[in-house]
Amino acid sequence: MITGELKNKIDSLWGIFWTGGLTNPLDVIEQMTYLMFIHDLDATDQRHQREAVMLGLDSKSMFDGEVTINDRVINKQDLKWSRLGDMEPRQMYDTMANAVFPFIKGLDDGNDSAYSTYMQDAIFKIPTPLMLDKIMTAMNGIYELMEEDKSGDTRGDVYEYLLSKIATAGVNGQFRTPRHIIKMMVELMDPRPDDTICDPAAGTSGFLVEAAEYLKNVKKEDVLFDPENRKHYMNDMFTGFDMDRTMLRIGAMNMMTHGIEHPNIEYRDSLTDQNPDRDKYSLILANPPFKGSLDYDSVSDDLLDTAKTKKTELLFLELFL
Repeated sequence: MITGELKNKIDSLWGIFWTGGLTNPLDVIEQMTYLMFIHDLDATDQRHQREAVMLGLDSKSMFDGEVTINDRVINKQDLKWSRLGDMEPRQMYDTMANAVFPFIKGLDDGNDSAYSTYMQDAIFKIPTPLMLDKIMTAMNGIYELMEEDKSGDTRGDVYEYLLSKIATAGVNGQFRTPRHIIKMMVELMDPRPDDTICDPAAGTSGFLVEAAEYLKNVKKEDVLFDPENRKHYMNDMFTGFDMDRTMLRIGAMNMMTHGIEHPNIEYRDSLTDQNPDRDKYSLILANPPFKGSLDYDSVSDDLLDTAKTKKTELLFLELFL
């Protein structure tokens, strides 16, 4: 639960977006998600460098050397979140829009980096240098408070609080299932450390996050201290699909802020022949979309054999079964 100074800082950050002209909650969270990815890329790289030094290993930073972006040769060090904060607002804005975003989109070099995967079609919408400067300053203040709070999963709570601000549904049935309902459903299902869990209509990945939190809290010994189970938990246990790329980014970020290092959150129309999965998962945790567009002609024939309907909630229920 977010309270006190941290809540006030997040609300103030939201106000910066609002007064700057970004008033759609999904747009705000999407832009904040991009910036969190960029911050985390720097933080993760710094952590890996520290760990390498402690272990006496050679390690190459992803920010070493130069990169050519749009015919400009750029020192990669200038693309780090920590370096951006030292720039004056116009230079910061130019670097973010014309160098950092393109750099992250092409980051994977065939390695399928989570950051590049979910930033592939990212669009930078922050309109002015002054607004970006205010946002980054506010975010740094929030990160400092999160670092001071050692009481629990503050980072995940911050992202959940942001998601709670999505008060209206999108055109594709993007209703958030209330947190207490998700929590109850997960407790009833009692996920096991060897489960393979899927949400074929994942949205913000609320069900997957709650399942991960349940396992981490209730079955911590079995999940995190068993090497095989921990590897499964971090890489293969959770899978989510969605047709909205904004939701994919937000859902992936939600998983990563809750400690899942490589979330399998992918673009897929689960009701069509795009979805070859059958009997692949041991547990489905999901809420079927009760509203949304449907291309009836593309719905998988084996679903229509048993549920000949255009109602998305019934087709999804059949898919879950």
